[in-house]
Amino acid sequence: MMSDFARNLSRLSRAASVNLMGSLVVAGALLAGGAYAAPAAAQGTKIGFVNTERILRESGPAKAAQAKIESEFKRRDDDLQRAASTLRAQAEKYDKDAPVLSEGDRVKRQRDLSNSDADLQRRRREFQEDFNRRRNEEFSSIVEKANAAIKRIAEQENYDLIVQDAVTVNPRVDITDKVIQALGK
Repeated sequence: MMSDFARNLSRLSRAASVNLMGSLVVAGALLAGGAYAAPAAAQGTKIGFVNTERILRESGPAKAAQAKIESEFKRRDDDLQRAASTLRAQAEKYDKDAPVLSEGDRVKRQRDLSNSDADLQRRRREFQEDFNRRRNEEFSSIVEKANAAIKRIAEQENYDLIVQDAVTVNPRVDITDKVIQALGK
């Protein structure tokens, strides 16, 4: 009979050998990948980078869409600002008047202020949801146009790979300006 210690040691030994085999497989794959990458680099693989956030911030269509959305929502935003100012004024008046109000009037005005605040918060949430939904609608078409422009540039300039997100990028592979110019046409 094998003791518990021996069984555990045997199980750990098997797990370690499986982990070691997995590590060797990964190392082999990396070495093989490096062997394939070297000829690709020697053949001149062309890689580009696109900053999507910058396109959605700086391109002509993005600026036009942002202005359009802001003008669509300006009236509602102004209404919300006025409602917030009115509520603040009512709260300040209540704070000033509270010491001389009867208990019933104080409770009623507190309830009214609370209801007005809840209504204002609801209206702000609805506004933000509508604004975000509308912005997403507008910007999704810009993203589609940007992707089409990126594909055109990739085909015209023979790019093998274009990356949209990266931790660090050499400026010589950044083609964001070309995409912004293509969207402006």
